[in-house]
Amino acid sequence: MNQRSIRYPKPLVKGDTIGLTAPSSGVSPSMHHYLEHSKNHVERLGFKVKEGSSLRSNSKCVSAPKEIRAAELNAFMLDPGIQAVIPPWGGQFLMDILPLLDWDALKKSPPKWILGYSDTSTFLFAYTLITGSASAHGTNFIDLRLSEQDSVTSRWLDVLQTSAGEEAAQISSTHYQSEWNMELPGFNLDTPSRWKQLGAAEDTDAPVRFAGRLLGGCMDTISCLIGTPFAPVETYLQQYCTDEGTIWYLESCEMDASDIYRRLWQMRQAGWFAGTNGFLFGRPDGYSDTDDFTFTDALSSALGDLNVPILYEVDLGHIPPQMTFVNGALGQVSCESGRGALKMTYV
Repeated sequence: MNQRSIRYPKPLVKGDTIGLTAPSSGVSPSMHHYLEHSKNHVERLGFKVKEGSSLRSNSKCVSAPKEIRAAELNAFMLDPGIQAVIPPWGGQFLMDILPLLDWDALKKSPPKWILGYSDTSTFLFAYTLITGSASAHGTNFIDLRLSEQDSVTSRWLDVLQTSAGEEAAQISSTHYQSEWNMELPGFNLDTPSRWKQLGAAEDTDAPVRFAGRLLGGCMDTISCLIGTPFAPVETYLQQYCTDEGTIWYLESCEMDASDIYRRLWQMRQAGWFAGTNGFLFGRPDGYSDTDDFTFTDALSSALGDLNVPILYEVDLGHIPPQMTFVNGALGQVSCESGRGALKMTYV
């Protein structure tokens, strides 16, 4: 079987319209000022912003009933006047809208950039798997409120402005934010960053390199898709990754060590990690050990016998800053002395 080609959206250019819709949680009135700051910043970058009808409300953890959320996301993804979609943030229940989306139309329509993380990755994951179109796991819209962004977060725009056939390169942060404070004018990058390799001494200088097609997201949410029609991972791997293999990038929020082990165990038993060349794990948020069972114990127990590189404390997910990872892109990862780099080729 010939390997299929990933579909890449057109690069974002100044004057394009970004659709702002809330397929999971919306924005309560007390936080509308963050939306305004984000809109102002994005408009200063040269883009137009089109808001969805349910964006500025939130009840029972969602912006609107699932039928409304699904109809709006579907409309934004199919609207030729919108060139990218960026939700305000994630949430809890995006999975409810997946059965209501017009997947046949999404497969046939030109691919479109959608950017975000947390529960947004639930849609990113399904969108790439089902349609073969690239999607971008990175900053959410609310975090674009910061007029001066760090050198890692700000690369979201470069990634979305890269054309098919071209490359986007990123390097790891020097510091990360240890605690959230929405009132700060920017991220408080107060703690030194260091990518770590599972099983290697923390101060090792031994370089590690691996390559493969990127795929991943937030473990808390994408793992709930196992066994549903919205996670055809094995079919996707056979159709798009037989030549290069995969790199899985994963992050977590609100899971302890035992939760992380259970989710990874389930993913592996479902066949998700066949043909994997390496793993990237973000800094876990809302995390705690389970008695004396630690984060690295979870990784070792679930994946250690695969004998592939496993990097953790990567710039990925809920603890800023984070790189932008393109599902479907051919990734090349390198790490030496705690400093990491990612090159993505849109082929």
